Amino acid sequence: MASTKEWFESVAEAQRRAKKRLPASVYGALIAGAESGATVDDNTAAFRELGFFPRIATGLNQPRELGTTVLGQELSLPVLVSPTGVQAVHPEGELAVARATKAAGTGMGLSSFASKAVEDVVEQNPTTFFQVYWMGGRDRIVQILDRARAAGAKGIILTLDWTFAHRRDWGSPEIPEHLDLRAMAKLSPEVLRRPKWLAAFLKAGALPDLTAPNMTHPGGEAPTFFGAYGEWMMTEKPSWDDIAWMREQWDGPFLIKGITHPEDALNAIEAGASAISVSNHGGNNLDGTPATIRALPAIVEAVDGRLEVLLDGGIRRGSDVVKALALGADAVLIGRASLWGLAANGEAGVNNVLEILRAGIDETLLGLGLTSVHQLDADHVVVPDGFTRRPVHQTT
Repeated sequence: MASTKEWFESVAEAQRRAKKRLPASVYGALIAGAESGATVDDNTAAFRELGFFPRIATGLNQPRELGTTVLGQELSLPVLVSPTGVQAVHPEGELAVARATKAAGTGMGLSSFASKAVEDVVEQNPTTFFQVYWMGGRDRIVQILDRARAAGAKGIILTLDWTFAHRRDWGSPEIPEHLDLRAMAKLSPEVLRRPKWLAAFLKAGALPDLTAPNMTHPGGEAPTFFGAYGEWMMTEKPSWDDIAWMREQWDGPFLIKGITHPEDALNAIEAGASAISVSNHGGNNLDGTPATIRALPAIVEAVDGRLEVLLDGGIRRGSDVVKALALGADAVLIGRASLWGLAANGEAGVNNVLEILRAGIDETLLGLGLTSVHQLDADHVVVPDGFTRRPVHQTT
């Protein structure tokens, strides 16, 4: 199908449309990374170094099996949407993502710093995993988990791969804490250059919401994004004993996001995690961290099937998903790709991205002569010498 006004053929086209539609500051926030942006770039570049040996005349004509089970949930494809913060790219934000992922037969992560309440998002897609940080002390964490449980979240995603530093945001614009008159006056020139973005919010009856309703204290009002961010920033960093305690407070699936070191993967097992995500926060953590696809094989080797392994970072094509699965991931998470789809065409745009990935996975399996994603292993990819990254003294 050729691209049309309502359909795009690639994630790259979704990104181009997002850039064309969004004010420069909003788009800049989507592509930003830490320091020089080396990890942001490597997350995608690493996939291009991997290849395939296709097979021909296989005689396999039956439909390919793309479905899988992740964290106890049956999914129609091994792709979930990663939790991302305030989604000011579209008025419906996470609600649109929830409807799109449900229509696609998959799940989503909902950020603690999301612009929509967990109760409303779960109502739109029951296969929602609520993302949390270690923030505010143990009583505060229990309150956050209790709310997620009452809302019906299927599991918890604990994000640990975000180290605060003022140098973190390579290329990131200044984001106001409030959309007051001063902020609007400052941003108005770039907003006026993108009238369709502004018109969508005005039609919805509200300006972009920069609050974090899921971080509301009992009896209080929703804090601003930066208010919630500050609460996290001022909380002492947790130990693995703290993580094990947190795991005890949640009796369902529990994923730890931010693993790039094999020993941390082993610590996650000891802490009782159900799954881990090999993630460098999309290049927004410590710059110079390896691309997640480079770190994946050593982590898969270390955990040896004792928990589920997901990968987050750099997925732009269905063939990227296949490469990750072949190197040992059980599924992948997408962040920027879904945000570009949301910016390009709302709910339909997110669904468009997921269907592009679904088609790409299917076509790649066909080219490899396989009938199921569960048949993939390392023999199906070409891995150049020196591709993987592992600590010199890795222990398993």
